[in-house]
Amino acid sequence: MSAEPNPQLEQTRPLGVAMIGYAFMGKVHSNAWRNVGSFFTVPAFEQKVLVGRDAAQVAAAASTYGWSEWTTDWREVISREDIDVVDISAPGWMHAEIAIAALEAGKHVLVEKPLANTLAEAEAMVEAARAARGKGVQSMVGFNYRRVPALALARELIAEGRLGTIRHVRAAYLQDWLSDAESPMTWRLRKDAAGSGALGDIASHAIDQIGYLTGQTVLEASGVLRTFVTQRPGPSGLEDVTVDDAAWATFWLTGDMGASVEASRVATGQKNSLQIEVYGTGGALTFNLENLNELNFLDATAPVREQGFRRILVNEPEHPYLEAWWPQGHIIGWEHTFTHQIRDFLLAINSGEEPSPSFEEGLQVQRVLAAVEESANNKSTVIPVHQSVVAGSASQMQGA
Repeated sequence: MSAEPNPQLEQTRPLGVAMIGYAFMGKVHSNAWRNVGSFFTVPAFEQKVLVGRDAAQVAAAASTYGWSEWTTDWREVISREDIDVVDISAPGWMHAEIAIAALEAGKHVLVEKPLANTLAEAEAMVEAARAARGKGVQSMVGFNYRRVPALALARELIAEGRLGTIRHVRAAYLQDWLSDAESPMTWRLRKDAAGSGALGDIASHAIDQIGYLTGQTVLEASGVLRTFVTQRPGPSGLEDVTVDDAAWATFWLTGDMGASVEASRVATGQKNSLQIEVYGTGGALTFNLENLNELNFLDATAPVREQGFRRILVNEPEHPYLEAWWPQGHIIGWEHTFTHQIRDFLLAINSGEEPSPSFEEGLQVQRVLAAVEESANNKSTVIPVHQSVVAGSASQMQGA
């Protein structure tokens, strides 16, 4: 069931929010901050300051996206007493340093996925988050697809036992923005900046969904990584691509469950297709992000002559998050998932309950990514995945 808005939310002053990063994710997160209070009852906050490395560009972005101030110095921002929340939408190589410093300064931290570029960085972030949590400071990693109402509904159906015992999950996240060999070099194609390619960028979403939907944890991983275009044009000529274009992985999980993940940024014709299939002894579910308002459900307990996938249009007020939006049948979009994410984070800050996905949950995804990469470097050897104790709670999520 959806959580009821709490009209009694009170605080001494509005929360001061700073966001670091103003490009793609900065634009998306700014839209969410700008709109969340218009649709959900959340603690009062102010979009205080936007941070970026290019003064002219960050100044323009701040004006466009509704931020009161701008600066190029994130260290100065996290030292300010009027800043309570730091939203990190910068590239992955910056996540650990900024998040740890912000947490140590007593700021609540939301950081884009994946948690970090390396396992060591992610572990350090978890240590900082645990220490800050003891002082009432919250932290969360931004796997926004947990906030797709259809996927939140899928999780509810699985938790209710409507699929019986889950046997396996298949997930494929496919894009084509790098299909053209002449597509220019970007920071996302450099390992030192991005950490990995399709594996960390989009397979991380699929891996998180497997755990989110089923409640199970990856025990073993086997993987393959491929870079099809090894050089791309940069400002000074051809540059080496040092990350993967595509990734394939198979997993064995707790609960005697198997899973497979495919991720590609060179899948010609696929724009942003996250496909998820869940198969159980009592039913099955399928979902495609390109039709994010729809969930397909098969009830295998019905008579065989009546069985078949049926389309659920997830637009009813009874569905997760949707009581805040439009009348039945009026679809929502990709950007709404980030609004839901901000809503859940603000409610967690207000209630003092730990939000989900926690940094610990982000670390578990990071461990799976590291295992896939290690496997790929060792001819697809099966690699065990260390089990961490995940302290995160899903209580602040409407899909819980």
